Amino acid sequence: MGAAAGPATGTGGDGFITLDGVEKVFQVRRRTGLLRRERREVRAVDGISFRVARGEMVGYIGPNGAGKSTTIKMLTGILTPSGGRLRVAGIDPSRERTRLAHRIGVVFGQRTTLWWDLPLRDSYRLMHRMYRIPDRRYRENLDRCVELLDLGELLDVPVRQLSLGQRMRGDIAAALLHDPEVLYLDEPTIGLDVISKSKVRRFLKELNTERGTTVLLTTHDLTDIEQLCNRVMVIDHGRLMYDGSLEGLHEVGESERMLVVDLESELPPIVLESEGAGGGPALRAVKVEGPRQWLAFPAAASAAPLVARIAADYPLVDLSVREPDIEAVIARMYEAAP
Repeated sequence: MGAAAGPATGTGGDGFITLDGVEKVFQVRRRTGLLRRERREVRAVDGISFRVARGEMVGYIGPNGAGKSTTIKMLTGILTPSGGRLRVAGIDPSRERTRLAHRIGVVFGQRTTLWWDLPLRDSYRLMHRMYRIPDRRYRENLDRCVELLDLGELLDVPVRQLSLGQRMRGDIAAALLHDPEVLYLDEPTIGLDVISKSKVRRFLKELNTERGTTVLLTTHDLTDIEQLCNRVMVIDHGRLMYDGSLEGLHEVGESERMLVVDLESELPPIVLESEGAGGGPALRAVKVEGPRQWLAFPAAASAAPLVARIAADYPLVDLSVREPDIEAVIARMYEAAP
């Protein structure tokens, strides 16, 4: 990737959240015979360093197994780092987890912090007492969450009867009742419909703007990142590959453009050889979904000859030329990683 990927050293100013050379190694046992087991190390997080300033909204993205959730669990004190130094608001999460809990909120998209058989209202009352939230502040925060997350008709519904989108909005409200300074969101829009996603994104924007809440967001929905975050970190195999602006991330992909080709039927990826002296493929297949294909080509090359050759050799229905989106850029980064 070289310099194009941007420095992966952290750009968060003085650092409200700081990680310096943080590692997490798991010991895994694997059966190698009837009575024999082999122990091996899995390095889930490998020497990550970054800083997040107070009030930043930062996207933290990567493929499954990259180390995102492990990082979040260390930041919340659920896991203890194997090495390095980690602080949140000056607190060591693994040593002072109870103290830290009053300053952070956490939402795990595939798990709930709500009581399954209780209505939302009763779950919130329990949290009111657990966090010892002053009555007036509790009422103000609850009223605000109910209004902005559209929870009014759901307060007396047992959590088990809520849809995924409704439950997710309920979880986000629960994480914010005690006015946390930091909000960790792990896949907060997973499985949500378009309307629910829009409500969640709008609420998070207002929360950050009005209260200056620091947000660290992990997601596979890159639209979340594009609409909410000015800064993005990309992690793969436990290592930080990129830390910088969204604009800088897009620049990684400026060397290519994309042909989106619709054919009459599903076919193997289109292959065109270069006509110049250098030879080699003129197109790079990025993705194939049924009769639609995404094909990358050098940004400096003219699209017209490629379009003409595809139209002559393939049953073409439609074709468009696009700049690479963030998903394609990140895919290229993964491909280039050692």
